[in-house]
Amino acid sequence: MSSPRRSVEGRPLGASSSSNHSSPGSPALGGGGRFEFQSLLSSRTAAADPTSARLRASTESPVHRRGSFPVAAVGSSQATPNALPEDDRMDLNPSFLGIALRSLLAIDLWLSKKLGVCAGESSTWGSVRPLMKLLEISGHGIPWLLGTLYCLTRSDSQAGREVLMNLLFALLLDLLLVGLIKGLVRRRRPAHNQMDMFVTLSVDRYSFPSGHATRAAMVSRFILKHLVLAIPLRVLVIVWAFILGLSRVMLGRHNVTDVAFGFVLGYMQYSIVDHCWLSPHNAPFLFALWNQQ
Repeated sequence: MSSPRRSVEGRPLGASSSSNHSSPGSPALGGGGRFEFQSLLSSRTAAADPTSARLRASTESPVHRRGSFPVAAVGSSQATPNALPEDDRMDLNPSFLGIALRSLLAIDLWLSKKLGVCAGESSTWGSVRPLMKLLEISGHGIPWLLGTLYCLTRSDSQAGREVLMNLLFALLLDLLLVGLIKGLVRRRRPAHNQMDMFVTLSVDRYSFPSGHATRAAMVSRFILKHLVLAIPLRVLVIVWAFILGLSRVMLGRHNVTDVAFGFVLGYMQYSIVDHCWLSPHNAPFLFALWNQQ
């Protein structure tokens, strides 16, 4: 008689089949046996490598399932390195003032570039550039200082010396305030400017505010206040101050806001000089020193 077929393990096939039906929890085959085999394998792996077991348990947790939001699982120690500093964060809700200032700056740069028609010899009005540079010298601080000192030495009247002394004080105040503001703001001159100005200093590489505009506004108000001039000459002084400020933009030396703020600052400078007016009564040592010379 032929022997019955045996399985790979040497047992009859019928015995293997019957054992599957009789013991569903057996680890050999079947659904329950497969789960017990996996749990047994997991326990052996955990005993061999505790670190990998913890990582596997964390990945199988409900927090890391698809569609979940691991808010509670993220600790403060993990969120701190990912936080951006205050300077790198984007301001998604800018203020109205910030938008207005940026818009004003864009308009200022665009208008200044359009009006810079004498910025170079190849510009639209490049042939007028020498005349504009001559007008630039008329508003420079050094000619005004030297001219005031010369007139002060030649003056022989007390009233004339008093006016010239205060004009000298106003010019020195203008140089001090403009240089201080330029050093604080440090706004670069327009890109189309050519640094071929007459006698420049270290702060002259900055453009805000325009020193020519402040000086033109201050000197013109000073002259109109303390000199008796005919109406055509008074109009000529006002036109000179306006054209001088406009020439700063046409030459590409300054932006429009530099000149506008310069006019306002120069107007206020004369108010300071008028309030601190020097006279033989409040500054006798200056006039006595000058009389001795």
